[in-house]
Amino acid sequence: MLDFISDLHLQAAEPDTFAGWKAYMSETAADAVFILGDLFEVWVGDDAAETRPSGEVPFEAQCAGVLRHAAKRMKVHLMRGNRDFLLGQDFCDTTGVTLLDDPFVLKLPHERWVLSHGDALCLDDVDYQQFRTTVRSPQWQSTFLAKPLLERRNIARQLREQSQARKLATAHFADADLEATVSLLEQAGASHLIHGHTHKPADHLLKGTMQRHVLSDWDLGARPARAQVLRLAVTEDEVATMSRIPPSQA
Repeated sequence: MLDFISDLHLQAAEPDTFAGWKAYMSETAADAVFILGDLFEVWVGDDAAETRPSGEVPFEAQCAGVLRHAAKRMKVHLMRGNRDFLLGQDFCDTTGVTLLDDPFVLKLPHERWVLSHGDALCLDDVDYQQFRTTVRSPQWQSTFLAKPLLERRNIARQLREQSQARKLATAHFADADLEATVSLLEQAGASHLIHGHTHKPADHLLKGTMQRHVLSDWDLGARPARAQVLRLAVTEDEVATMSRIPPSQA
């Protein structure tokens, strides 16, 4: 069984979501968990997860401990999102998780599924796409990561505030572009795409038999709480069946 989750936006200010994720990661019966981006609300560099000289264990280090424990009993795969695009190989090495490229082609017995965070497909969000191009450049990342940790945290907070203000100023929220999605699937020779980012869990029929499956975001402090796991199970006939379940049933 393969589980897919995304957009948990883990942060110290949301303890309910962290507790729910921690319980899920320790209890799921899945053989592998794929986290498709935005595991964290923000990530300013892998050194954020290091224990402080004072002995303080930062929130990021607590999350790393959950991943490290889970990776000892099952495969854990992690993809960068638009919030945690600075996640690096060092963090994955220390936690035992596998860092995935975006997009990633998952090869099942008789078919191929494309996995993505999904932000690169939201072409109508022109401002974000321009921002994405800037912050994904090696030069920008190298310059940013060279700054002191506290300064990086302050910059990240300012960027989040600007992002929230932009969202409140517009009633339009971009979704995955149909043409770009179909093109991605055709290039991969696949008929299914699983992604997050949009926070609009649903299953969409595209061109022919192509389908797009959107993951839920997680907010266990909301009312009603939001958290969902998409599970793929391969039957004895080597056919993949999909279900959406709450973490407590995973």
